[in-house]
Amino acid sequence: MIKHFKKKTHEIIFEADTFLGKLFDIVLLILILLSVGAVMLDSVEYYRDQYHHILVPFEWTITAFFSLEYILRIVSVKKPLKYIFSFYGIIDLVSLLPTYLGIFMFPDSMATIKTIRTIRLLRIFRILKLFRYVKEANTLKQALVASKQRIVVFLLAVLAIATIMGTIIYIIEDPKDGFTSIPRSIYWAIVTLTTVGYGDISPQTGLGQFFASIIMILGYAIIAVPTGMISVKLAMAEKMNTQSCPSCSLEGHENNAKHCKHCGTELNPEE
Repeated sequence: MIKHFKKKTHEIIFEADTFLGKLFDIVLLILILLSVGAVMLDSVEYYRDQYHHILVPFEWTITAFFSLEYILRIVSVKKPLKYIFSFYGIIDLVSLLPTYLGIFMFPDSMATIKTIRTIRLLRIFRILKLFRYVKEANTLKQALVASKQRIVVFLLAVLAIATIMGTIIYIIEDPKDGFTSIPRSIYWAIVTLTTVGYGDISPQTGLGQFFASIIMILGYAIIAVPTGMISVKLAMAEKMNTQSCPSCSLEGHENNAKHCKHCGTELNPEE
C-alpha cells in the first residue's frame, strides 16, 4: 500500500504524462504566479498598507501548499537526499524558508526576507514539461548541455576581447572622460560589445571612437555565434518525454526508455 502510494505520488508530482500529473502542474504553475504576484504587490507601499490583511493569509496558504508538496517530493523518491541536494530541491527549500524565517527568526526584516520568494519563478522551468512544451523544454536543455563547452570557450573569448579593448581605450582616452581605470574601461567595452550602450561614459577622441566602432561591429557577430551553436544542437536533439526516475529523479529520458540512463532503475515497474 505504501509502495503504491509513493509510486502514484511520484508519477503525479514529478511527471506530466498523466491527467493528474498535468493537472498538478497546472495548479502548481498558477500558485507560483500568484505567489510571485503577491510578493510584487507587497513591495508596493500602497497595496501593502491597503491589503496587508489579505496578502498575509494568502502567503501562508501558498506556503502551506508548497511545504506539503516539498514533503511529498521527499517521501516519493527512493533517495531523498539526492532530491534535497539537487538544483530544484534546493530551489524548493529556499523558496519556503523566507516566510518561516521572517516570522520566527527575523521579524524586523520580514519584508526584505520575503522578497526572496520570487525565486519560485525558477520552478516554472520544471513545469515547462507540461503539454506541448515538454519536447521543446527537454530539447532546449539537451542542446544547452551539449553546447556548454563551446559556450564556455566563447565566453572566455568575449572576456578576452573586452579586456584587450578596455585596456586599449584606457590608454587612448583621458581619465576626465570617465576612463579612470582599466576595470572601468573594461566595463565600457562590455557594455559596447553587447550593444547595450548605457552612454554613461564614451570615447571623445577620434582614435577612441574608431576602436568603439570596431567593438560595435564585433557585438553583432558575437550575438550570432551562440545562437548558431545552440541551433545546431537543437536540430540534432532527440525527442524526450517527461518520465522522472523514481530513484535519482533524472528527467529527459527517450520515449522508448525502460530504465534510467543514469542509475539503471526501472522507470515504470509493473504493479
